[in-house]
Amino acid sequence: MIAAIKRSGSKTRGLLAYLYGPGTHDEHFDPHIVAGFAMLGMPDPGRDETATLTELARHLDEPVRLRNSEFGKPVTDHVWHCPVRAAPEDRHLSDAEWGEIAQRIVAAAGIAPVGDDLACRWIAVRHADDHIHILATTVREDGRRPKLHDSGIRVGDACREIEKDYGLRRLKKGDRTGTRRPTQAEMHKAERLGWEQPAQEWLEDRIRAAIPHVTDTEELLTYLEADGVLLQVKRGPSGDPLGYAAGRPGDLNGKQEQIFHPGGRISPDLSLPKLKKRLETATPEEHPTARRNRPTTPWHQATNALDTLHTELADTSAGDDGDARAQAHIAALGEMIEATAQRMPTDLRVELQAAAKAFARAQRSQIRAEDRAADAVRIAARDIINTATGPDGSALAALLSAMVWATILASRWHEAKQHAHQADAALSALQHLQAAADRALTPVLTELQHRQPKEQIRRTLASDVRSAVPDHAQRILTDPAWPALATVLADAEAGGHTPHHLFKEAAAQRELDTARQPARVLITRIQHTARNPVPNRRAEAARRRTTMAADINSWQVQVPQPIAATPPTSQQHRQRR
Repeated sequence: MIAAIKRSGSKTRGLLAYLYGPGTHDEHFDPHIVAGFAMLGMPDPGRDETATLTELARHLDEPVRLRNSEFGKPVTDHVWHCPVRAAPEDRHLSDAEWGEIAQRIVAAAGIAPVGDDLACRWIAVRHADDHIHILATTVREDGRRPKLHDSGIRVGDACREIEKDYGLRRLKKGDRTGTRRPTQAEMHKAERLGWEQPAQEWLEDRIRAAIPHVTDTEELLTYLEADGVLLQVKRGPSGDPLGYAAGRPGDLNGKQEQIFHPGGRISPDLSLPKLKKRLETATPEEHPTARRNRPTTPWHQATNALDTLHTELADTSAGDDGDARAQAHIAALGEMIEATAQRMPTDLRVELQAAAKAFARAQRSQIRAEDRAADAVRIAARDIINTATGPDGSALAALLSAMVWATILASRWHEAKQHAHQADAALSALQHLQAAADRALTPVLTELQHRQPKEQIRRTLASDVRSAVPDHAQRILTDPAWPALATVLADAEAGGHTPHHLFKEAAAQRELDTARQPARVLITRIQHTARNPVPNRRAEAARRRTTMAADINSWQVQVPQPIAATPPTSQQHRQRR
């Protein structure tokens, strides 16, 4: 059950005309009052032919008129409107049940607390089977205004209890990190103008798509303007941006003025201060060994960066610091999915774009992110955006497979933290990522299977599988992709790697219990790992000895040598005596 609170200005009569009218998109059948502040003597134009909308509006507005006559400044924002809708699969509720539900909602909102005889006036009008509209005037009988702060949260909690009590579809409890749903008016405007999305959704997609392209807020604002987004920027005395509001061209109000939406209202994580923290990354200093073994393409770098993310998300029992790091990596994962979607081949772009859109809800929670902890993932996403070449088949398959595993871990992490909406969003994104990963791997499998090793070699490799991962060996060896995996292992062995060790390493990086097709998972992991050269133990030992000797020589040069003692002269000797 969804209750969407709206403030509708001062036109009580105008809202009643809509509630009792024929409807503009959905037809209204038999509009009538099912509950109200005082049912006795309540004029109901839907049941009484002599009652009028003007009479009902005057009845509801009486406390407002009395207050306005006593105080100099009139109340002009007193109309409170809350549609309450059941899920399509819910059972048919009677008028009496809808009346009880309306009473619980106005009590939770603070419109009419239980037992308060001086509360606001309100009615609940039903004109369809699956929903009602609650209309209230927010001036109490004693002339005071009701306390409606955080009423949306209280009403949401009441709806969760109503669902349980009436046996309706159970929705997840909100956590104040979701985006505002577009109103019916906004959806109707989009339809009228031929837009596929309401303005706010369009703006959110444009801002998220811009994030991987920029490194600071000034670049972001410039990029958005170049992408056709209208901006109002608030700047401090130094000229630095402090906040912004964005508008879609053609989104005008009744006075034909451009409508602008503050970034934080477009989405809670898109305010300028939060974007500034995410964008300001620092390139970490690399160890010389890491530089020598660094992958040659951004696609391989991104897969390596996701390995770090996997480690951060694997421990769901971490403390506050660990949670802040994990939340940062989840936000950065969303940016990487978005960046990859923009660089994908056409046949995969649709799935990746759908995954990025779904994962946006998983990127934010009540846990404050330690954004700098995810610099490696975020920088890898920017490198993908700025690369001039597309990925080869195996690199793309490895990256998408790593994204699938990262999204699974993100869903598990959110579930462990009881972030229900975020966990569901991650699972929704996972479906699109798995579809893209399967499609990307298909040509790779075809090529590998065409050159699978001979039977004797496959038997030897099968022995390596049984010794390295005995619990999963049967599933791997019966997987249709096993011949392709055998080819990957044979290629790696020819490059100097040990199949047994590669299996151990791959199984440690990605547990296989939940893998739908374990051989496919291992193909991408082992191909990515095996492309690095085999470490030469003798050369590494020699390098360490050389480095150690150089350090010792340097230390000896820097340490001052003791000054030799000079024997005292005979005169000095006599003076001492």
